[in-house]
Order: sequence, then structure tokens, then C-alpha cells
Amino acid sequence: MEHRAVSFPPRVVAQDLTLALFITVMQVQGTVAKVAIEGAPRPLADLGNLGYALLAVSGLVVAVRRRWPVPVFVTTALASLVYFSLDFPDGPGWLGLFVALYTLTAYGDGRRSLVLAGVGITVLAVGWLVAAADIEPRAAIGWVFFRIGASVMSAALGESVRSRRVIAAEAQDRAELAERTREEEARARVDAERLRIAREVHDTVAHAIAIINIQSGVTAHVLDKRPEVAREALQAIEQTSARALREMRAILGVLRDDDDKRVPYPGLGQIDELTAKARDAGLDISLEQASSPAPVPSAVGSAAYRILQESITNVIRHVGPTRVTVALHPGVDALEIRVTDEGRRGAPGDLAHAHLPAQHPTSTGSSAKPGRGILGMRERCQLLGGELEARPTPGGGFEVRARLPLAPTGSRL
Repeated sequence: MEHRAVSFPPRVVAQDLTLALFITVMQVQGTVAKVAIEGAPRPLADLGNLGYALLAVSGLVVAVRRRWPVPVFVTTALASLVYFSLDFPDGPGWLGLFVALYTLTAYGDGRRSLVLAGVGITVLAVGWLVAAADIEPRAAIGWVFFRIGASVMSAALGESVRSRRVIAAEAQDRAELAERTREEEARARVDAERLRIAREVHDTVAHAIAIINIQSGVTAHVLDKRPEVAREALQAIEQTSARALREMRAILGVLRDDDDKRVPYPGLGQIDELTAKARDAGLDISLEQASSPAPVPSAVGSAAYRILQESITNVIRHVGPTRVTVALHPGVDALEIRVTDEGRRGAPGDLAHAHLPAQHPTSTGSSAKPGRGILGMRERCQLLGGELEARPTPGGGFEVRARLPLAPTGSRL
């Protein structure tokens, strides 16, 4: 066992010093009193007061028992062996040894301290029994067995105290770890909720802005020549912006709504309304929707709606008026989604054609990487354990395919 460089509080040092003085007095005075009553074969003053010295040393050394438990135990054990081997009178000269054994196991490191205590007790037992081989009267040998038993009990008591201290420390560590884990999980849930809200806001705003952009372009183009078309475009802008505001309130309402009266998130029931808005924006859109053999979970329905919304928004933003096919095929275990557009039309008569960007999300001349919209759709699929593919078609169009399990794993929506 390594040297303990621990600094103990003055209160602890004072306690150990007081204990050492008490043990020293008890060992010396108790032995003197016993000798005065029963007599002794060898007085404590023999060999230059060696008996007194051994009793005093084994008591005073207890003062540093916490700092050096092993040297203190070795000192008290050697003092006891020498004391009884020289046939000094029996008495309470083992108090310091018992305290040293207790300290060795109570402040030790478990296995090594127990091994050291076991070896020490064995050596002491052999030495005590050899020294008491010719003891008279023979009944006095019972004190030898008392010392052996008390030594074992002192070591066992110290190990019990150490084990309880370790168990308490481990319980405290587990409690702190559990608290940290709960805090980390709470932060993770907050981060996930923020990400979900950010994704919902992005999808809602991007879709509304794309439609408003195309309709405002139409209005600017036909305002003087065809005011009735301009009026319809302005009405579409008003309806789109109003719907976007309602969805924004529903999304952000989770942050401040206390009475739990929230507008439900969009799902498959709003697909017809979504495609109708796309037609108002100039898309020739057809919807292929099969009946579902099983109820679609709300998380899957909401994700499907947002994927369709983002796909249509990309077509409006990057292609303009074109033909789009939306297919929804609910299966037994998954919902399959497909959104395909025919690519940019070159018809010079398109009213809003001149007001649209000239690139598809992944077309050459734009970024080589998919836009945030495609990444957002892929994240939605992955959160539900699904898959998403987005790629150009041979005819110059673009296709988005998604597969959403009806029993999602890891859903946070």
C-alpha cells in the first residue's frame, strides 16, 4: 500500500492523538494494576524498562494510524510479538494492536489490506501460541485465543466499515450519474423538439413563399392586360399566406400553449388541399392515392405530408409550370411515396416562366449537393426508420421516392 499524502483536518488529528494517549495510559496502567494484583514472572522494568517501552510505543503509534496504516500495524504487531515472547506480564497491551488492525482494513484498499491483515494475524497467532507453550496456569492460555479472536474481529469490523463506505460512495456516484443522464436526456429532447419545430417552420414557410412568389410573378405580368387573372393570383396569395400563418401558430403553439388546444399537424387528410394549392400555382398535378389497409400513424402521415409539400415546393421554385405525378401507396407495413415531375417546359407563353429560377435542386449549375429541403426530407425518413431517394429522371425531370414504415422506429415527430 502506497504512502498516504492526505492532509487530515486538525479535528481528526486531535482525535487520533487523544486516542493514542488514552490507549497508552490504558495499556501501561492496566498492566501495572494487573501485576500488582496477580504478580508477574518478569517485571515491566526488566531489560531497561523494555516492557514499559513496548507498551508505550504500541499505544503512541496509533496517533498516525490514518496516515500510515501499514507501518502502524507492523509496529504494533512486532511490539506485541516481542512483548509476549519475552514473557512480560499479560494485560491490556493489545489495545493498540486491535485499533491498528481495524484501521488497516477500514482505510485500506480491500483485497490487499485483507491479505496483509490475514498474514499478520497468522504470524501473531503462531508467535503468541509458541510464547504461551509453557504458560502457567494452563487456563491462562485462554487469553491467547482471546487475542487471536479479537484480532480477527477487529479486521472484520474495519472491512465492514470500508465496504459500507464504498457502497455509499458508489450509490452517490450512481445517483449523480443518473441525474446527469436525466439532464442530458432532457437536453436531447429539447434539441430534438427544436429541430422538429425548425423543420416544420422551414417546410411551411418555404412552401408558402414559393407559391406566393409564383403568384406575385403572375400578378406583375398580367396586372394591366388581364386584371381578372391578377385578382385570382392575389386571392391565392392571400389564402396561402393565411394558411401559412395558421400553420405557424400551430407549430409554435407547443412553446406557449397551456390549455392544450392546439391545431393538429397536417397529415394525409390535407393532401387534396396541398395539390389544389399546387394547381393554383401553375402545376399540372395528378394524384394517385390508394386506400390504406391499416390506419396510418399520425407521425407517418405528418412526415408524408411534409415530404410531399417540400417536393412540390421544389418543383414550383426550380422548374415552374410542369406536369407532376404524386403517388401514395399505403402497404401493410410501409407507406410508399413518389413525386415525379416532367422537367422544365420551354413554352414561351408561360405567364410565370420568366420569374422562376432556371435550375432544379440538383441540376448542373446549381450546387453539387442537394438543397436543405432534400436533406430535411431525408432526415424525416431516417427518424422514422425509412428511406428516401431523390434523383433526376432520364427525360429531364426529377423524382423523389420515400418509404416510411407504418411502425416507425426512433420517431421524434
